[in-house]
Amino acid sequence: MSPAFGAMEVEHYSKGVLLEPFVHQVGGHSCVLRFNDTTICKPLIQREHQFYETLPTEMRKFTPQYEGVVSVSFEEDEDGNLCLIAYPLNGDHDNLENLDNSDCEPKSKLLRWTNKKTMLLENEKISKEWVRQHRKEEKMKNHKLEEEFEWLKKSEVLYYTVEKKGNVSSQFKHHNPWSMKCHQQQLQRMKENAKHRNQYKFILLENLTSRYEVPCVLDLKMGTRQHGDDASEEKKANQIRKCQQSTSAVIGVRVCGMQVYQAGTGQLMFMNKYHGRKLSVQGFKEALYQFFHNGKYLRRELFESVIKKLTELKSVLEKQESYRFYSSSLLIIYDGKERQEVAVDSDPEDLEDLSEESSDESAGAYAYKPTASTVDVRMIDFAHTTCKYYGEDSVVHEGQDTGYVFGLQNLIDIIKEIRDESSE
Repeated sequence: MSPAFGAMEVEHYSKGVLLEPFVHQVGGHSCVLRFNDTTICKPLIQREHQFYETLPTEMRKFTPQYEGVVSVSFEEDEDGNLCLIAYPLNGDHDNLENLDNSDCEPKSKLLRWTNKKTMLLENEKISKEWVRQHRKEEKMKNHKLEEEFEWLKKSEVLYYTVEKKGNVSSQFKHHNPWSMKCHQQQLQRMKENAKHRNQYKFILLENLTSRYEVPCVLDLKMGTRQHGDDASEEKKANQIRKCQQSTSAVIGVRVCGMQVYQAGTGQLMFMNKYHGRKLSVQGFKEALYQFFHNGKYLRRELFESVIKKLTELKSVLEKQESYRFYSSSLLIIYDGKERQEVAVDSDPEDLEDLSEESSDESAGAYAYKPTASTVDVRMIDFAHTTCKYYGEDSVVHEGQDTGYVFGLQNLIDIIKEIRDESSE
């Protein structure tokens, strides 16, 4: 983040929050943005909003915490660069919910923002030369991103090197091509609608990756059916075709995106949804194996925790009467940066002398061994969720979501197979 934007954030949230791409988004098509370290936001869809406000208590531990609604608009600087800014629904901006979205609105907002930005630049004593250089770098970066998007269309599995200086998690900026792709598409949509509308409601949700230094994220599309009850015939046929041509129809789950840290090379491996759709059942199993492998060895210590959480989620969903989670995803998250400890008979004072090379068994009493790592399992994306309690729905389903439960059971079984085969 540039010093200018950094200063804006310090001045801060009573007037607006600068939103940034959420770099750990690995799947989906809706743009997810970083609000702050612990919170993300995404465009409000009424059905998903209703789900978060009415979900059963027993499901809350398996969904992100819902934290409210903000108003989001985009604003241009003098060079035409777009920024997404979040404001409170009822704050200092005359209740942004009810603002007149005329052609003049973005211009007047821009004037206030530009003046504020200029003042901050002066306060920070940033030279005009720095500003010119920064703009040049930003344009070069945007050009590079456009090239990466073209590459992304052709390359479904990518590897990016994570810089090793400083905090590893701070080096993710612009590394995840999928999040940048979604961010660019969101900006384009909002720009195209600017003459008619420049105020959008976004929901605030818990950032599930915030407690991990190097989040490894697996996004799984769950269920044997993906289209909602309100889907058009064309959309319905398209979703049915995707299910039939992927593992969704066979085992009720498919890979929608993946981000894995490779400890051996210091790289991040990304797999997108297009690759996930092509996988056979055996290919799906191999992708799961790859998700739990850090490039050096299989993270076996994660299996029991994942299996336990998935089994508990399955039990909870089996009791949910009439819910259907069409097109919903399931996230599995763990930390690629392991917390490690030495053997019991090691001298703590010698820890400073231990390097990464002493992680093999030949290091004897001073060998590192991985501790039990925290794994998170959460359901996300409820834009097509339905339930009999949603009074306006024309279709009312009975019983549990058998397609989702079927996918969960197969997922559990495959992870167990990987665990058992790796211990032989």
